[in-house]
Amino acid sequence: MKGCNHVTSPCRLRAPRHFSFRPFTKYPVAQHVEKHRAFIALGSNMGDRVAMIERACKEMESRGKIDIIRTSSLWETEAMYVLDQENFVNGACEVLTTLSPIELLNELQAVENSMGRVKVIDKGPRNIDLDILLYDTITYSDDRLQIPHPLMLEREFVLRPLSEIMLVDAQNHDPYQKFLQCRLKQLPKSVEPLRPMMPLAPDLSPASSTQLHRDTRIMSILNVTPDSFSDGGQNFNTNRATLSKTIKSHIADGATIIDVGGQSTRPGAVQVSTEEELARVLPAIRLIRSMPEASKTAISVDTYRGRVAEEAIKAGANMINDVSGGMMDDAMLPIVAKIGCTVCLMHMRGTPATMTSLASYPEGVVETVGRELAERVRAAEDAGIRRWRIILDPGIGFAKTLEHNLELLRRQHELKKHPGLEGLPWLVGTSRKGFIGKITGVKQAGDRRWGTAVAVTAAIERGVEIVRVHDVKEMAQVAKMADALWHT
Repeated sequence: MKGCNHVTSPCRLRAPRHFSFRPFTKYPVAQHVEKHRAFIALGSNMGDRVAMIERACKEMESRGKIDIIRTSSLWETEAMYVLDQENFVNGACEVLTTLSPIELLNELQAVENSMGRVKVIDKGPRNIDLDILLYDTITYSDDRLQIPHPLMLEREFVLRPLSEIMLVDAQNHDPYQKFLQCRLKQLPKSVEPLRPMMPLAPDLSPASSTQLHRDTRIMSILNVTPDSFSDGGQNFNTNRATLSKTIKSHIADGATIIDVGGQSTRPGAVQVSTEEELARVLPAIRLIRSMPEASKTAISVDTYRGRVAEEAIKAGANMINDVSGGMMDDAMLPIVAKIGCTVCLMHMRGTPATMTSLASYPEGVVETVGRELAERVRAAEDAGIRRWRIILDPGIGFAKTLEHNLELLRRQHELKKHPGLEGLPWLVGTSRKGFIGKITGVKQAGDRRWGTAVAVTAAIERGVEIVRVHDVKEMAQVAKMADALWHT
C-alpha cells in the first residue's frame, strides 16, 4: 500500500481454490444504485495516532458516500524502511459504498488531504494513511490502484485486523476468512510482535491514546453509594476535601483509572433513579477532572444507564463500565457510539435482582460466556461502536457460582482467544468478592485482601490488561510482581 511502513516483497494474491475473483480492468457503469463492500487499511504514526484514525473514519462517513459497518482493533508496530520515525498504529474497517474503486480511492485521498497529510519522504512519517485492500470479490489493476492489494498477504499488521472483521458467519466471506487466517499463521514471527492499543477517551481528552503496555492497568473503585457490598457509605455524601484526599491516595498508590459508581449492583440492591445516580457521580467526576494530580488519570463510570453515560462523558469521564454489556438500557450502545468513548462490556444475565438464579451453563461457563460476550460485541459494533473502543469483562460474581468464578479465572486465556473476541483487552474484577470469602472463610469483605491478591495474580498470569480493585496500594504491588514474572 502506498507509503506502507513494513518491508515486504511483492506477491500475487492467491485465493483458495473454491473462491474466485471476478476479473475486469474497468469498472462497469451501474444502471442502478448498488452498494459495494470494501475493506480499507487505516494507519498513522504522527501526533495522537488513535485520534487521527478516528477522525479519518468520521471524515469518511461525513461525506455521505461511505458507511463504516465494522472496524478492527488497533495494533501498534515498529516502523520499517525508514527506521527513524515513530511506531505506527494500524487497523482496518469494513465499509459499504456506492463508489467505484477509483472513485473510492479519490474519496480516501480527499480525506487524507483534508487532514493535512503531507508526504515528506517516501515511506516516511504520515498522520493518516488509507488504502483499499479488497472491493467485493473483484480484481482491478491500473497505474493508480491494484485490488486486491498486492502486498497485503505479507503484512501481519494488515492481515490481523482484516481477519478480525471478516465475519465467520458471513457466507460470502467464509472462504476468505479461513484463507487469511491460514496465511496469518504462515507468516514468520515478528521480532517485535504487534501490540494492541487501548484508547480510553474520545478525541484528545486525558489518557486518550494509551498503548497496552506490559504493565497491568490498575482501576480503583470509587463508590459514591450508601449500599455497595464492600465499601458502601465510605464515600457517600462525603465532603469535597475528604473525597479529594481519597482520590489523591488512589492515584499515588498506583491507580491509572478511577471507576466511579453511583448505583450498587450487588444482589438485591435498591435501584435508584437516574437523577439520583447523576447527583452522585457528576460531582465526583468534576472533582477528579479538576485535580492536577489526575491530569493523566482516566475516569470510568460504572453505570448501565445511557443517560448517565452521556452526562458523565460530558462532565469529563473517559469511559463507561457497563455491568450489563448494554442489555439493561437499549439506549446505552447507541449513545456510546455517538459519543465515541470507550466502553467495557461485562457478562451478566438478568439484573442484579435476578442474576443469582440464572447461573446455569450446561454447555460450559467459559464457552457460554465467550459466546454471549461475542453477541454483545456484535451488538456494540452494529450500534456503531469502533472495535478498538471495546473492553471485555467476564463478570466474576455476576450470575456465576463459586465454581464458575474459579473456572473463568483458570481459563481466562481461552476466553481471550474465543472466536470474535480476539485482540480485545480484558478487565477482571475479583476484589473482595463473596466467592473469596467462601473459600478463605473471611466474612468481612474488607479483610479479603490476601484472597484478592491471589485472584488478581491469576488474572494477570492469564493475560488480562486491567484489574479493578478496592485496595489500590496492595494490589498495585501484586500487579507489579505478577507483571515481572509473566510480562517481561
